[in-house]
Amino acid sequence: MKRSRNDLWAACAFLAPNFVGFATFLAFPLLFSIIVAFTNWDLALHNRYRDEPVQWVGVRNFIELLTHRDFWKYTGNTLYLMLGIPIGIAGSLFLAVQLTKPLRSSDSSARYCLALLGLVSFSALGMFLFAGGMGLLGLSLAMMSGVVIAVGFITGPVVYRTLFYLPHFTSSVAVCLLWKHIYNPVKGPINVALEPVLDVLAGVVQHSPPPLWHVLGIVTWAAATVAVVGFGAAALRSAWAGDSGVGTTLLSLAILMVGGLVLWGLGHVLRELPVMAVGGLEPPKWLNDVYWAKPALIIMGLWAAVGSNNMLLYIAGISNIPPELYEAADIDGAGRWQRFWYVTWPQLAPTTFFIVIISFIGGLQGGFEQARAMTQGGPFGATTTWTYFVYIVGFETGRLGYGSAVAWLMFVVIFLLTLINYRVGSTYINE
Repeated sequence: MKRSRNDLWAACAFLAPNFVGFATFLAFPLLFSIIVAFTNWDLALHNRYRDEPVQWVGVRNFIELLTHRDFWKYTGNTLYLMLGIPIGIAGSLFLAVQLTKPLRSSDSSARYCLALLGLVSFSALGMFLFAGGMGLLGLSLAMMSGVVIAVGFITGPVVYRTLFYLPHFTSSVAVCLLWKHIYNPVKGPINVALEPVLDVLAGVVQHSPPPLWHVLGIVTWAAATVAVVGFGAAALRSAWAGDSGVGTTLLSLAILMVGGLVLWGLGHVLRELPVMAVGGLEPPKWLNDVYWAKPALIIMGLWAAVGSNNMLLYIAGISNIPPELYEAADIDGAGRWQRFWYVTWPQLAPTTFFIVIISFIGGLQGGFEQARAMTQGGPFGATTTWTYFVYIVGFETGRLGYGSAVAWLMFVVIFLLTLINYRVGSTYINE
């Protein structure tokens, strides 16, 4: 009895630092922020120079928040930036499938020949880009791509996995600063590469009849509508017949909607090209433009997300699929797409469920680093998300009560939406 009591005290002594840290840095701040959310605590009013008492205001902070027009604007920004999540998940899955395939040729001499062919081909492409006006930038990018492909053919897919995962090791702030320079509207490599292409396109548009581009825009709209409606109806029919789960259907519809929005936007651009090309076409201003700032952040997010932990999780999931299932599919005469749709994808259901939940939560909580390091929430609040709004009202304006209300409302929304996502995903997993 005495020994067990001594063991209990020893265990408590070892666990005490963790309990103290949890209570000091997590439990107490959470409970305190709940109380603060119902007060008017404002650093501009309550400080050592102004002795005004903190007042209990009840739910006034929440009412003010829900009637605040900018809050709904920032909610729209948050949801807009989450449009890249389905594309990022699909891209991670595509990379995982490609990186788990063995090289077609196991002969070392053939692999070296393919590596040499890739290096020579991209070197020729680099010289073409250099002569076409892209200068050393185009030559360097093409040469680097050729080297990567050559090394991949020699060493196998491991080098590609490493390269795709490298952005995950880099500090998010460093990545944001890098992309801020890439998006520079004057000296950024993207606009430097786009300028000669847009000059050629402007010449083509100016020397062609304007109705042609109007028709192309309408055709693009029609194609996008037919694709979204057709594939969406097929996905819903498959789910109704029980051939696919709820999660598969929802993810497919999300990807279709994002793709449809991109095509509809392209159709609008095609219709307006004759007017835009009158004075010449200019590259986007990216982060300095209200309409391009959010797409720029989505593109950067896709670059970082496609090869991140999602890719590794899918690679691990594919590696754990029993090979007997693929052998049975081959015996039944299944093709490559049928093998993926009826073997690989259903077996990855738990992995996809986890990735969707984590990505969804991360999307609702994301956007702070990009806004803080790249845009400061601008231009005109176009990139301000929920988390950056909490930072603005809590740390820049000093309204701690109002900021706590924003944070807790965000928590409730994320919790409810995640719960719904979990219930839907659980139905998919159980199927």
